[in-house]
Amino acid sequence: YLLFTRETECTHLERLRRLGRREQGQALATALAETLWAAGGGGRAVVCLVTAPVTTMPCEGYRANSFTERIQLFEFSEKAAAQEFISDHINCFKGEGSHGVILFLYSLLFSRTLERYILLFKHVPVVQLHLLKTGCFPQAVLSLLLTGRASPRQLGGGGREPEPARGTQRDPGTAQAPDKHPSGQVSPGLRTPWLPVWLCSLSGRHSVLFGTDSRLLSDWKAERIFHLYFYSGQQEQTQNAHLTIDTHSHHWEEAQREGPCSRGRRHPALEMAIRTKWAGATISWNGTDPFF
Repeated sequence: YLLFTRETECTHLERLRRLGRREQGQALATALAETLWAAGGGGRAVVCLVTAPVTTMPCEGYRANSFTERIQLFEFSEKAAAQEFISDHINCFKGEGSHGVILFLYSLLFSRTLERYILLFKHVPVVQLHLLKTGCFPQAVLSLLLTGRASPRQLGGGGREPEPARGTQRDPGTAQAPDKHPSGQVSPGLRTPWLPVWLCSLSGRHSVLFGTDSRLLSDWKAERIFHLYFYSGQQEQTQNAHLTIDTHSHHWEEAQREGPCSRGRRHPALEMAIRTKWAGATISWNGTDPFF
């Protein structure tokens, strides 16, 4: 939203660093409301907030967790009203110790309705149920958090996808390094979102890869040499990872620069993920130590 959607000239990465907390909160409220509205099918949004402790006893078969019992639902039939409400209570989602991600997940579930999720997973084949147990379901949850839509096969590479592979104009793409399980690969359509923002799954961690040029995926001339930024979300990353991607480099020239002793060297998972979109590209980390 900050890079491509809002109406402002301050879209350069350096200028974004000067955004104040109020602007950041407004942007977050806008993004959350957009996703909840998409989850509700464009007709409703439900926002979950934590209220005062509940003293009633849970029903039989229910295990209390001192969190779910305190949630109160606020339903909206207009997106602008939901956005304003979230903006007024934005600290409930981003404050320290606020459990904002869990609250947002609850809000998505109730916006989309639990009945729709039960129907979605009711007819999943047995082989797909096995995939859910081995890591496919978390990808569906991530898709829900990012786009307001979820499917056990939406981010996978095999089978017919019940929803379009290519995201909407605001949806991020997905990318991951190749592995020995083809069923876990990202479908080709999701490697090419409308805007250059990808959620990456690398070595069991989720991170974000993005560019600041909206023409990157719509104008082939912008794909000659371009720049991407990587954020791992890990404490060990202390500086921006600025990558330069050259898609017209020559393999034999790169091999000569590496030298004979580098044969079979280990490539960073991020580079492998990028090459699932731009095969054979040369990737420069511009002085940053590569993330393996």
